[in-house]
Amino acid sequence: MKWVSALSRQTDIDGAIQEAAESAIRQLGKDHADLTVVFVSPQFKEFYDKVPEIISRYLKPGLLFGCSGGGIIGNGEEAEQQAAISITCAELPGVKIQPLQFETNNLPDQDTAPSVWRDWFEVDVEENPHFVFLADPFSFQGEEFLAGVDFAYPNSKKVGGLASGAQGPGGNSMYLGDKIYNSGLVGIALTGDIEVDTIVAQGCRPIGEPMQITKCEETLLQELEGKPPLEVLQDLHETLSDSDKKLLQTSLFLGIEMDPMKDNPKQGDFLIRNLMGIDRESGGLAIGTLLRNGQLVQFHLRDKQMSAEDLDVMLTRYLNLGNAENAKGALLFSCLGRGQYLYGKANHDTDMFQNKLGKIPLGGFFCNGEIGPVGNTTFLHGYTSSFGIFRSIKGGAS
Repeated sequence: MKWVSALSRQTDIDGAIQEAAESAIRQLGKDHADLTVVFVSPQFKEFYDKVPEIISRYLKPGLLFGCSGGGIIGNGEEAEQQAAISITCAELPGVKIQPLQFETNNLPDQDTAPSVWRDWFEVDVEENPHFVFLADPFSFQGEEFLAGVDFAYPNSKKVGGLASGAQGPGGNSMYLGDKIYNSGLVGIALTGDIEVDTIVAQGCRPIGEPMQITKCEETLLQELEGKPPLEVLQDLHETLSDSDKKLLQTSLFLGIEMDPMKDNPKQGDFLIRNLMGIDRESGGLAIGTLLRNGQLVQFHLRDKQMSAEDLDVMLTRYLNLGNAENAKGALLFSCLGRGQYLYGKANHDTDMFQNKLGKIPLGGFFCNGEIGPVGNTTFLHGYTSSFGIFRSIKGGAS
């Protein structure tokens, strides 16, 4: 297995693709790949439909897969607010790459059997597939789709992101083979000699202590261990530093513990969701997800320092597993709200990734939403960096 990644910032579409393709070929040592992943900035939107044809002039891509992105990641670098194209190529011996394309407005019933979802996907669960998904944010039923995929393929890894750069429906492009789609979802199922590791950095730090939900109704959080949540927050406010008190006013989130078997959940074990509103009369909080009694939750804060600390924690945790030394390539799906907008400088997340884990070829883009797991469940996130890291099961040299 071998992965390579290249980035071009040229402003001419043909020149940009040629430069990135030729760089990929030099690194790969050949002019053909089994999988080619391409991400294209909106400065080239007039030429989105030309991308597959131009790539094929310079490179035999194998299966072409990719989409438009409001910011582009390639060769371990981030290019935002500028013309850019990234090409990431993989040589994947012993790996089957199955293309997938769906319009998600007509999904199987949520109450049906897993086999119905598998028949709809036409991917064999016995082959232990892993998935990478790219979807259009204006036409993707994200939560229902991801719940169905988890239901049908509970042991599979799922990672990806929502195409970005367009202001309305039909403006994004997604690539699969020689076809171009402007709605729905494209994906690949990877089976055989491949393992996919995931890192999801949600950019938040917990405050206070985990507490159990003792009363809720759908998305309305009514009691935490018998007390109104607003009262819990008022008590918590008194314990915080001045800087955290300011963040409490503008950057407060609720983390929901996703693995009830964990007695001592840590940073990264919580699914981060927005606070949507306050019911001052009852002291309740409206949360951006369905809740249930008995769930363990903890309040979280977010800013650039916490986001950096969270990524460091998650990368270190992965490094300690010992898989990084066998990693051959990676894709990063990062929120448009991160990057220079959050940190005030380019390459923050990509630099930290490579400083921690080594010079693993890294491509990707800045998304309108990021797909990745927390615990054993796959979610659509915001403000997140979601990594898919690829390695051979059998190991060996690239």
